[in-house]
Amino acid sequence: MTTDISEFRYGNETIEERIYFSPIKDLHNNTITAFAIGDHPTTELVMEPLRKLIELRPSLEYRMTIHSDQGVQYQTTQWRKTLKKHHIFQSMSRRGTCLDNAPMESFFHLMKTELYYNRKFETKEELIEAMIEWIDYYNNERIQHNLKGKTPIEYRNLALEKVA
Repeated sequence: MTTDISEFRYGNETIEERIYFSPIKDLHNNTITAFAIGDHPTTELVMEPLRKLIELRPSLEYRMTIHSDQGVQYQTTQWRKTLKKHHIFQSMSRRGTCLDNAPMESFFHLMKTELYYNRKFETKEELIEAMIEWIDYYNNERIQHNLKGKTPIEYRNLALEKVA
């Protein structure tokens, strides 16, 4: 698993506002398993998808690692204690080395290229709705070459069939 925070802007010429997006990506099948969108890049913003991920986690039998950058949100006691309590290992990029979290940076680039850069979002609601729709498209419809021409959900389901 990998995670990070990215900023998205909306508004018009006079007022430009920001929201922040915090997803958790499964590196096995590239699904965005959980995410949060908020007004500020706070610890709570990263905790929300972590709690969702923990709820979805099928078993403690399998080792899970979450990789992030060294953002202050990922160094808080709350984040670290929650990981430890649920037997999730923490991995962090080297300071100032965004390439250590390349899969998440690549996801943000893809999302912004396909959804965001060619459009102007006037309202927060419009931007959030478009983001949620695009994540659903990414997980369920967008085929990926590195997943053997499958969508992330199709690839995950194939892997689950082999385990069952």
